[in-house]
Amino acid sequence: MEKKLYAIGEALIDFIPQESGRPMKDVLGFCPKVGGAPANVCGAFTRLGGKSEMITQLGDDPFGDKIEEALEENGIGTSHVLRTKEANTSLAFVALKEDGNREFSFYRKPGADMLFSKEKVEADWFKDAYALHFCSVSLGDFPMKEAHKKAIEAATEAGAIISFDPNLRFALWENLEDLKKAVLEFLPLAHVLKLSDEELYFLTGEDSIEAAKEKLFVGNVHLLIYTRGADGAECYTKKANAQSKGKKVKALDTTGAGDAFIGSFLYQLYADGVTEADLPELTSDKMAVYLDFSNRYCAKSVQKAGAIASYPTMVEMEE
Repeated sequence: MEKKLYAIGEALIDFIPQESGRPMKDVLGFCPKVGGAPANVCGAFTRLGGKSEMITQLGDDPFGDKIEEALEENGIGTSHVLRTKEANTSLAFVALKEDGNREFSFYRKPGADMLFSKEKVEADWFKDAYALHFCSVSLGDFPMKEAHKKAIEAATEAGAIISFDPNLRFALWENLEDLKKAVLEFLPLAHVLKLSDEELYFLTGEDSIEAAKEKLFVGNVHLLIYTRGADGAECYTKKANAQSKGKKVKALDTTGAGDAFIGSFLYQLYADGVTEADLPELTSDKMAVYLDFSNRYCAKSVQKAGAIASYPTMVEMEE
């Protein structure tokens, strides 16, 4: 039985600005692209040759149609993509400011994905799961949070690797302490944890990954991936570590870059047959190979617009 990557959470429409260097209020036009971090991770994994399944809920609206069609066109399984009339499909507007940082505005009060309940999750979905990936966007106080807990429990029992990229979106939370509390609640359930340099201090109160490691290797966490954008990435187990220098390129659109990184990293683990039990024993040399590939994967993706649409295939990686 061929194993698959499952991801649970939001699939939404990213409205990408048609021009860079402007704050949100001054952008004159936006282009709709299918996104949402968990869906993006499935996209990277599938573009490289794996199989994936998205677990989410969309509105019974044209944007829901657009997302479902795009997932199918990109080879992402939609058997567990539900539709509802109770809320519209979530939307996210993105602006790329002069300093290179992104500005977000979400239309999701509530979004259809937020109303996905635990009763809709079935344990036998995960019989063929290689890994289950999730983020923090769907961990607020609404039904999807409980659906995450049920999915994580079922996937863990099925022997899958649990992967967590907090992918913090401050604009979605009225109280940032609630965001921090939610992330720290779910962190010990993950085997693989990915953090960016922008997220480290908020979650740990530490400025360096070396000082923060003790707070991050909790519960089931075996592997810590620390990304620093164009400055590269680092990888840690309790026994070994590795670093990889970033590949500097002229970025057209950084949307989904972090998702490309973890999606391509999970694909390499899958391709090498790495199981949850193998993660603590990964060598520095092997982790360095994974980091180098994922850095190159990100560098290629940010030179094109959009998220999933920008992700290279394995053939393109070898060119």
